[in-house]
Amino acid sequence: MITTEIVPELLRGALDLEHTEVGVRPHRLPARARARADRQLLLAQAQPSGVRLVVRTAATRLEVDARRTTLAAVGVPPRPDGRYDLLVDGELVDQQTSRGGTVLLTDFATGATETREGPVGTVAFTGLPAREKVVELWLPHQEMTELVALRTDAPVAPVPPGDRRVWLHHGSSISQGSNAASPTTTWAALAAARGGVDLVNLGFSGSAMLDSFVARVLRDHPADLLSVKIGINLTNADVMRMRAFTPAVHGFLDTIRDGHPTTPLLVVSPVLCPIHEETPGPGAVDLSDGTMRFRATGDPADVAAGRLCLRTIREELARIVDQRAVDDPHLHLLDGRTLYGEPDVGEHPLPDRLHPDAATHRLMGERFAASAFGPGGPFAVG
Repeated sequence: MITTEIVPELLRGALDLEHTEVGVRPHRLPARARARADRQLLLAQAQPSGVRLVVRTAATRLEVDARRTTLAAVGVPPRPDGRYDLLVDGELVDQQTSRGGTVLLTDFATGATETREGPVGTVAFTGLPAREKVVELWLPHQEMTELVALRTDAPVAPVPPGDRRVWLHHGSSISQGSNAASPTTTWAALAAARGGVDLVNLGFSGSAMLDSFVARVLRDHPADLLSVKIGINLTNADVMRMRAFTPAVHGFLDTIRDGHPTTPLLVVSPVLCPIHEETPGPGAVDLSDGTMRFRATGDPADVAAGRLCLRTIREELARIVDQRAVDDPHLHLLDGRTLYGEPDVGEHPLPDRLHPDAATHRLMGERFAASAFGPGGPFAVG
């Protein structure tokens, strides 16, 4: 077996690569942005949603040693082990689950946290076609991952960027892929595959907060297509009122436009979330039945005074985009309820009242691809 150093040229979807005591950790924010982030965002951006190793090789066997870090809550069943998805020339051929690693355990009743250290694990893929091919190994989208070693039974080479357009997307945990079955089946990854584009996923669990330093990352990173999904985290964290929301959206979009003045830019409003449609945050964890669910704790009467619910966020985003589009013909709006709306609640309820399940991720990916990449869509070729 040949051991190959894991260098930035072998990775897609990561904006930085940090050397640790055991290997390298992909980050989805560069160091200058991480220096301004809180703990929630630091954890989320280190979960490598959309990050994949991409190599050209004739190898029939590929192994990766990695140390994962998972998040868990006291009294709540752990999430399923993260999956590594292996694609050969664009086709999914195998999946393996991760093992070992470190657990960050939180007691939501007391706020106490505990770190439980664990070993490095290995995933191995065998029986790959004995020919030159492009191999993509998508990393688990909800597990912080340190890559320790890459081994193959034939040499590997980086794959230079081709002519596929780069889609840079920012959003919340739903965009990151919470409750999706695997990294290639988050709604954003599915939409990217259907659209034939290279995804850079800046969906950050609990952290789509219109942060100015995130806007600067979007401004500075090369992209052919841009989208920002705005709303749910602002509501369930109760971080601002309408008076602050409107200029914050304008400032976020202004910053992006400083670096991408004519790039197609799609603003996506919140998907349906019944607990927050008319009720503001903050959101709270509900463990009453031993399962992690969420509830809204705000008072709907406060919406008239400027507290944010999803209905008012959608209305204001539509007004802002209409106003700006007069001078920005490349700015577009997608109502999130076209991805998941009232007609879907019966067949596809949100299991924890906040995040879609695996089947709903697939539905949302198909709908986004049709709306954005389909004929007449803002991301359509030509």
